Amino acid sequence: MAPNGNNATARPGADDPNFIFVNGIDFNTGDYAFKPRTIDDIAASVSGRPGLEKFGKTRGAALAFAPPASEKLEDIGWGIVFPADISAPIKDALGPLIEFRRQRAGARLKVLDYNPGEQLRDWYTRHGIAPAGPSFSRVPYYLLLIGQPDQIPFEFQYLLGIEYGVGRLAFDNVDDYKQYVSSTIDYETAGSVPNAKKISFWGTRHPGDGATKLSSSFLLDPLINGIPDDDPDPVSKLAGYDQELFLAKNATKANLLATLHAPKPPAVLFTASHGMAFNSGQAEQISSQGALLCQDWPGFGSVKAEHFLAAADIADDANVKGMIAFLFACFGAGTPDKDQFLTDLSQADTAPALAPKAFIAALPRRLLAHPKGATLAVIGHIDRAWGFSMQSPGVATPQIAPFRNSIGSILEGTTVGRAVCGQFGPRFAELSALLLSATSPTAPAAMRLEDRALVNAWIERNDAQNYVLLGDPAVRIRNDILT
Repeated sequence: MAPNGNNATARPGADDPNFIFVNGIDFNTGDYAFKPRTIDDIAASVSGRPGLEKFGKTRGAALAFAPPASEKLEDIGWGIVFPADISAPIKDALGPLIEFRRQRAGARLKVLDYNPGEQLRDWYTRHGIAPAGPSFSRVPYYLLLIGQPDQIPFEFQYLLGIEYGVGRLAFDNVDDYKQYVSSTIDYETAGSVPNAKKISFWGTRHPGDGATKLSSSFLLDPLINGIPDDDPDPVSKLAGYDQELFLAKNATKANLLATLHAPKPPAVLFTASHGMAFNSGQAEQISSQGALLCQDWPGFGSVKAEHFLAAADIADDANVKGMIAFLFACFGAGTPDKDQFLTDLSQADTAPALAPKAFIAALPRRLLAHPKGATLAVIGHIDRAWGFSMQSPGVATPQIAPFRNSIGSILEGTTVGRAVCGQFGPRFAELSALLLSATSPTAPAAMRLEDRALVNAWIERNDAQNYVLLGDPAVRIRNDILT
């Protein structure tokens, strides 16, 4: 039985617009971790039309915010946020990074804290600011959260990321924090960098699999080749980067490992695949949830460890220093403790468990603390990644502006926090505002959503919410010295 009781047997094609797909495969069944369902089927399970109060309590309201005009630390600052129960050794391990950022941020460097259970609005009030009213002298734009999601919740990061460039580091031991800090400082101060001026695209497309057919056609292809009539140029061409392709039959585990062991690894790695899913509390969940299912997988029915790339597959001699990785996959960045994609909001207090407690995925943690040199940042998804990320209901062409714009900005040397949070944060905010307005008790009848449209809006909004950045949001590619 798959997580949440879903055991897929019928597998619709991606061409059917009524079906909703997610990019995850259950290790125990070798089938979809979340059975593709029609929008009408999900709509039938919606218990009632939630009003503004119920939506607000479940996810919190959001407001749009334009990124600041400057991205310099001396103008908009840099801060680190420690949970109240952080250990002294971890604080000490982050000390060199704090002092390194202080050289640029000066008085706008802040060491902040987070109290258990604190809501974002209360956190703002405690620091003397209001939503949509930032003061970088009080709370800097770049904010690095430290600790696991049971110390600083994912929800706090989601909402904070609407207005601020937010990243997170969460390791199991002090040495991993030390490694990330020393590797990042070395990358930013070295006279040369180990990376090639290249972006590598790696993406699977399995026969009879609507999810990877969609991600290859509506995400990878327009990123690689552009979108005729809308954005005809690939992001790599606009930024002056070479691109390397490992697609469909070439998206093997061996090719991905070769990319991670190349003498000059790419500056950016973008992957699109299924992410592995395990039952809550299963022995392999912490080590392999979100691992990338490779083209080696023979198909539905069973999965073996050799079919996916997990943290344990990244050997100590891998070459990932200075790279930024974007992993599009279910659970690619982490897993919440409970299902964040409820269709019946009356179940909000008894949502199905996805894990005994929320956690950051092992694969990005391995990349960010690699002993030979750390990856600068990893961008990924918490919980399941849905087709809504690239396909909007009723729109025929790919809708991937947050992906395209964030990747393009990163290639051009924009800080990763500004590039990612400045694209995915506004999308989350806008979808939240549209949803709340349409479900408000005071909304005109003509603006109210029918159940089918409500399901679309609800899942699309939560999907946009769950993209997060792992790593220091102030890092950037040194494309001025890439060769």
